[in-house]
Amino acid sequence: MPPVDTGASATTMRADASLSPSPDSNSRLRPGDPGFRRMSLALFAAGVATFALLYSTQALLPAISGGLGVSPDQASWTVSAATGGLALAVVPVSALSERFGRRATMTGALCVAALIGLLVPFAPGLGWLVALRAVQGAALAGVPASAMAYLAEEVRPKALVGAVGLFVAGNAIGGMSGRILAGWVAQAWGWRAGLAAVGALAVVCAVAFRLLIPKARHFTPGSLAPRALARTLGGHLADPLLVRLYAIGALFMTVFGAVYTVIGYRLAGQPFSLPQGVVGSVFLVYLVGTASSATAGKLVGRLGRRGALYLAMGTTTAGLLLSLADSLLSVLLGLVLITAGFFAGHAVASSSVSRTAQTGRAQASALYQTAYYTGSSVGGMAGALAFRAGGWSGTVVLGLTAMVAAASITLYATRQALRERRAGRATAHA
Repeated sequence: MPPVDTGASATTMRADASLSPSPDSNSRLRPGDPGFRRMSLALFAAGVATFALLYSTQALLPAISGGLGVSPDQASWTVSAATGGLALAVVPVSALSERFGRRATMTGALCVAALIGLLVPFAPGLGWLVALRAVQGAALAGVPASAMAYLAEEVRPKALVGAVGLFVAGNAIGGMSGRILAGWVAQAWGWRAGLAAVGALAVVCAVAFRLLIPKARHFTPGSLAPRALARTLGGHLADPLLVRLYAIGALFMTVFGAVYTVIGYRLAGQPFSLPQGVVGSVFLVYLVGTASSATAGKLVGRLGRRGALYLAMGTTTAGLLLSLADSLLSVLLGLVLITAGFFAGHAVASSSVSRTAQTGRAQASALYQTAYYTGSSVGGMAGALAFRAGGWSGTVVLGLTAMVAAASITLYATRQALRERRAGRATAHA
């Protein structure tokens, strides 16, 4: 699966080289291997825990607003603090992954975040709740970048997109199950009990991950020297291919963060007036994300990388427009399209980063995660402010603006690729 074209021939040559079998490629995991199944289940559990914890307050925002007496944009900080903490910590934590290993970093991250999840329900007020959520997000930073680097090192190149898709599918299941569990428990016993239930789920997932994850066979420890890290990060940020992928991931997540931060308020208010448990069940829509991310590899095989991204953006845009109608069915169908488009776009962009980086894969993935979760934080806060100023229509306008920007980046890459092909043909005929 070739990376998104950027018009830079050197980058293209390097990406092509990354797809060539390495001397140890036959020892890497592939579908059908027992180790591949264990790895998939382990990373699926890690994805469940990560997204369940990271967005544990999102479905409970109306209840938190009522319980603590705060506005929607103030309550949204409980989500944005977690994603912001992850965005700030993911690069330095990924450096630990390069030195101490992917498996150890992910295990430590899950354990610390799960334990904090058991403390979060006891926060006495909004300030403490936001602070604990920020620390929890920073702890979770060890999972996403390390997972992508682990997959790039341990899985055969042709199976990488599918493996990343399964990890993203675990994210979708975690986001769904955490919100549904929290919603129904909160309806019966309050929002604090809902958060406690998510913390208990994360503990189970952390134990399952540690028992299942295979030992890394292709990891080579790197240096923790700040200068070496700065050189690696600088090299990635100088690569136009990676920068565009980072931007696309951030823009997709801006839409997703805005929509799912605000949707609870819309469904709990007029004209729908749904109870907390039913609002949480709306996140069953995440099952669509599981399917779309797991099939991202097939989608790219049929449409190409840019074609898959265009389809994901178009699907997300259609969902935003459909959700404007004051019909519960239209809103739910809109959420289905938004979710399918987001997870497909994220799977394509994140797998491209893992396959493009030749050195410092954890840092390359960490920069993607930084952009991605920054998009989530910005989307959550901006979406809540837009909702306060203009209702659901304001949130939709924000999402449409982000999708136009993402499409513009991809269109520019398409034009660059066409120019490069024409220049190549002209050289061949000269």
